[in-house]
Amino acid sequence: MRYEPPKFRNLKDMAAIDVARLTEDEARAIFEKLRWPNGPKCIYCGERKKLHRINPKSKNTRDGLIHCYRCGKQFTVTVGTIMEDSHITLRQWIQAFFAMCSSKKGVSALQLQRNLGLGSYHSAWHLAHRIRWAMAQNSFSKLSGIVEADETYIGGKPRKGARDKDGNLIINKRGRGTRKTPVMALIPRGKGNMIATILDRVTAKNLQAQIYRNVAHDSTVMTDELPLYNSINRYYKHKTVNHSKGEYSRNGINCNTNESYFALLKRGVHGTFHHVSKTHLQRYCDEFSFRWNNRKVTDGKRTANAIHGAWGKRLSYKPMKTK
Repeated sequence: MRYEPPKFRNLKDMAAIDVARLTEDEARAIFEKLRWPNGPKCIYCGERKKLHRINPKSKNTRDGLIHCYRCGKQFTVTVGTIMEDSHITLRQWIQAFFAMCSSKKGVSALQLQRNLGLGSYHSAWHLAHRIRWAMAQNSFSKLSGIVEADETYIGGKPRKGARDKDGNLIINKRGRGTRKTPVMALIPRGKGNMIATILDRVTAKNLQAQIYRNVAHDSTVMTDELPLYNSINRYYKHKTVNHSKGEYSRNGINCNTNESYFALLKRGVHGTFHHVSKTHLQRYCDEFSFRWNNRKVTDGKRTANAIHGAWGKRLSYKPMKTK
């Protein structure tokens, strides 16, 4: 008797309680439908017709295995994705995706470990970073129209009496000169996805390079009064507000959308994760940027969009821990 996979359930219409009730076969059917909307496709040779789904009740066969008669190779839906070689079940993967996509301020690895019943914190930590890697943008067109540009600093205050590697007392500073990590955000008004990038230092060269790389010429760029932005006048319509004088909006000129994004990011860092190293901060920015860019869709649709970013990516554990 030929094996038939379970009926596909539409993730876009699901709530958290529906995702929690999924069986392993139903979760696999969702991943397969999202990856192959027109039916399975061999990831090695691209064959669509000469495929055979092996019955999981057969001896020495793992669930979801598909055999390609054209190239003779076997594969599952997780091969060539962030989930490849993972011992975490697909039920747990889809619940983790949903949790991270539906929580506005993020979910900590410890919370994922408890909710999913994972065996170790390291498994949950690696799982979360792989999902953030799936959320990262691969390609995008340049932003245009009106674009807000601003920067902030992410990190906690140094402990009282803390000293650097040279033995000097660390003095807490705000703004430029702080030991916190600078993050720059470019947010368009209207169409287009926002971009958040960590910087080594806040300099005219670094700030302008991000704008030149990501914003189309002749667009309108709105910033605060920081002089480091002044040179962009050659290519953009540059409008500013003076925060130092208490001016935060004037005739529609403001950076308030950036402030809203930074508020969410900081609340996530301080309230959910408590500490984020500079090494991994970019992936956290990608996570918050993804949720921001998909904020107008349902949790299920947002989860499906994140899963679409899982194909063709790998993020191994060892390189991450050795950084």
